[in-house]
Amino acid sequence: MQKCKYIFITGGVVSSLGKGISCASLGYLLKARGLKISIMKLDPYLNVDPGTMSPFQHGEVYVTDDGAETDLDLGHYERFLDQNMSRDNNATAGQVYHHVLKQEREGIFLGSTIQVIPHITDEIKKRIRMVNRENDLDVVIVEIGGTVGDIEGLPFLEAIRQFGLDEGRSNTLYVHLTLVPFISGVDELKTKPTQHSVMRLREIGIQPDILLCRSDRTLPVPVKDKIALFCNVPPEAVIEAIDVPTIYEVPLLFARQKFDKIVADHFGFNGKEADLDTWGKLIKRFKSISQEITIAICGKYVSLPDAYKSIMEAFVHAGIENDVKVKLKWVNTEEIVPGTEKNHLDDVSGILVPGGFGERGIEGKLNTVKYARNNNIPFLGICLGLQCAVIEFARNVVGWEEAHSAEFEPETPYPVIDIMEEQKHITQKGGTMRLGAYDCKLIKETKSYEAYGSELISERHRHRFEVNNKFRKQLEESGIIISGISPDGSLIEMLELPEHPWFVCCQFHPELKSRATRAHPLFREFVKASLMFSKILKKVGQ
Repeated sequence: MQKCKYIFITGGVVSSLGKGISCASLGYLLKARGLKISIMKLDPYLNVDPGTMSPFQHGEVYVTDDGAETDLDLGHYERFLDQNMSRDNNATAGQVYHHVLKQEREGIFLGSTIQVIPHITDEIKKRIRMVNRENDLDVVIVEIGGTVGDIEGLPFLEAIRQFGLDEGRSNTLYVHLTLVPFISGVDELKTKPTQHSVMRLREIGIQPDILLCRSDRTLPVPVKDKIALFCNVPPEAVIEAIDVPTIYEVPLLFARQKFDKIVADHFGFNGKEADLDTWGKLIKRFKSISQEITIAICGKYVSLPDAYKSIMEAFVHAGIENDVKVKLKWVNTEEIVPGTEKNHLDDVSGILVPGGFGERGIEGKLNTVKYARNNNIPFLGICLGLQCAVIEFARNVVGWEEAHSAEFEPETPYPVIDIMEEQKHITQKGGTMRLGAYDCKLIKETKSYEAYGSELISERHRHRFEVNNKFRKQLEESGIIISGISPDGSLIEMLELPEHPWFVCCQFHPELKSRATRAHPLFREFVKASLMFSKILKKVGQ
């Protein structure tokens, strides 16, 4: 068996240059060559995981099948590779330090002085190797969060430097993503940020083998040659990472510059070239779309769309399958007070209320649900969105005006949403929710069943509150259809309104399982219904 190879991707100058997309794109190209790939994200922050971090700071919390709360870049890995990640694919400085200190308290180190080197770096290296615990991978790509020079990231950079010594340079490869800004005042691309970033990396002891140069325009040959000379890499190893219409075009951009071939040659992979036919057709179809619809995402984190990253990408996938571009309208539900709903939602063809935590914006979400229900606008409620749909229905259809969630109003006489029994005695917030993949049984002759075309599905969850079974009978008698339940029948997973053109809600997060080449069934059908609604509106307008 050939020894597993390791690729380390670091970033310089500024964050948010696209390391996650670069990792996912390279991973796709290598997988298209017939190699078995996995990708890992190392996050230098001291939080144990992003589960308790504000979406305004961290963006979306991505949840894996095995219940890990991880960085949103794992979503990119899954969407590009079309394969599931696990808790092994994400490690934080908080997890690393916590584990080492726990071992120290247990006496594992036999009285030794605990230091960053070797104890912390050894733990980081152990976690990198854990990704290949089954010993069946050809390549593991490791993304290092943050930028070169971040204090908290130094142990990770030291660990991957050591990794090259441990595994040998023929089995490791270093890729550095850096910024080449265009200065409009002098009409010139500047290479100094890249030079200084690489210089800082080399001071740490890492010489990059390949440079990914992030820019808003093509790099002229003299600029690439200058970067190659000053950064000590071959000119062909200076790869452009320029802006493209969609992130899903990045693999094709890299392939044209033979990024994957350079990697394959370095490791001595002599297999086939990447088969990009399916991916090329995907991009061609995306670029040929001419029609457009607008769908509103009504939440409280809308000023930072990364909080809903997987939802955004799920709409791209669903749009491609329906040959329509989905334009997203971000609506802050704090601003939706009674009487203003039309001002915010009159121009949309579909409404989505996503998940979230906390009471802020809840009444606006309820007003949004009511507007969608009364005006027959296609509606998708996810997690808290389902709970809001239940509360709104209980108040305005069943007649329980004081109905609410026990999360927001503990003294409500109608707690139609309540905390799960197994969560009532838990005090720590991090990692205590219903997390990960759970089975759901769908009821035939419902829109939910028609979307999936299957009676048993598996979807990922991230919540602590559920529909209260005490009120289940009254809700059903008043018109709600419970279209999905847990296999034992104890938990409501999906519901819909039969008299509405398309009003479907789910307690889980379907966006987490949408793929670039395979849109999620609920998003696909929601976009289809919204497109139909848009066409009806146009006819009425004519």
